[in-house]
Amino acid sequence: MLLDIAFLDDATRPRAPKLENLTAHQRAPGRHLKMIHDHLRQSVTDLRKMVDDVMAGEKSVEEIEAEAEALTMVSNYRQFGNLCGQHCQTVHMHHSIEDAHIFPALSEKGEAWKKVVDRLQAEHEIVHALLVKLIASLNVLVRDPSPSNFAEAREINGSLERVLLSHLGYEEDEIGDALGYFQIGV
Repeated sequence: MLLDIAFLDDATRPRAPKLENLTAHQRAPGRHLKMIHDHLRQSVTDLRKMVDDVMAGEKSVEEIEAEAEALTMVSNYRQFGNLCGQHCQTVHMHHSIEDAHIFPALSEKGEAWKKVVDRLQAEHEIVHALLVKLIASLNVLVRDPSPSNFAEAREINGSLERVLLSHLGYEEDEIGDALGYFQIGV
């Protein structure tokens, strides 16, 4: 099912130059980026738990709807599918902002930075492909909550989780300090 996704080998990730002697003010944008990413990480964890609970028969769709209602990021969304759709939109919006504003500014700072940015953008494409697959899978799941459809949604969500969490960590490690150093706003 995911054979058409061109996963990238983490070992081939370019590394950015290390910036030293940064002030607390220069580190602040990287900490802000991490806070944004932490929100995405928590959403991924919440989604996985919900999918796992439904698959294990521990919670009904109604219980998931109630739990989803209590989540900060989805207080206005009441359906399981909408929860995942909202998360997907949040990730897509976050990456679109990076691609349009942050990455071009960082690419101008030298070849090493451009290589890191190019890799981050390639990873955004993989995340996007997984988000599209997850949304399609969830739409099928809403219409037919069969065990095979739950398994497919769970597999895609698991792949998205692994890719996204790895991507977020790589991004923070490689460009977090550069944002403040080069005065690139987050």
